[in-house]
Amino acid sequence: MTTIENTALARLAKEDRLMNAVLKAPTTKPGRFGFRGDIALKFQPHIADEKRPPEYKLEQVLTFAQEGEATIPVLAGYIHSFAYLKDVAEVLAGLLRPNGKYFIFCNNIDLLAGYQVTLDGIPYTVLPCDKSTVWKEMMDLMGVDKNDIKKLDTAGKLDVLLEISLRFDRRYPALSFEDGVAQMLPVRNRNENRPV
Repeated sequence: MTTIENTALARLAKEDRLMNAVLKAPTTKPGRFGFRGDIALKFQPHIADEKRPPEYKLEQVLTFAQEGEATIPVLAGYIHSFAYLKDVAEVLAGLLRPNGKYFIFCNNIDLLAGYQVTLDGIPYTVLPCDKSTVWKEMMDLMGVDKNDIKKLDTAGKLDVLLEISLRFDRRYPALSFEDGVAQMLPVRNRNENRPV
């Protein structure tokens, strides 16, 4: 039975960063452990024994790690602000690989934009999140039809989507982190047009 302790996700689990898990279990592939949930990026100070929620997170994360491997091959998630990409790189430092596939959907970049941002030698594909979820955005980006995987369980669906993501080779214009911060737009309220 594959456990998180023998994967690259173990350090994040020990640091109590893996939160709100929809899936935190072995997947359908031998030796693989999957995670769908949030990764805490910045914790609030603890007051006495009170544990407070993080200030901000990498949300709606889709990832898996292989037993015995030191790095995570593929990951997708959502950040409210492009500026948080620096925190993503710091929190995940040492857990990502230069040839991995890392998709970061972001609230405050141009809805028609897409960038390749490299931080500490790790390439991130930074894309707008257009009023949807990371799951739907990734399904669309990878051209996966939900009807083709509807009979699979949560772990099986994650395997299919992320295996296709590992082969993703579309390139976007390179952008430095500093230029991205300079160009970023105000953070949009994702709930502003929702019915009450």
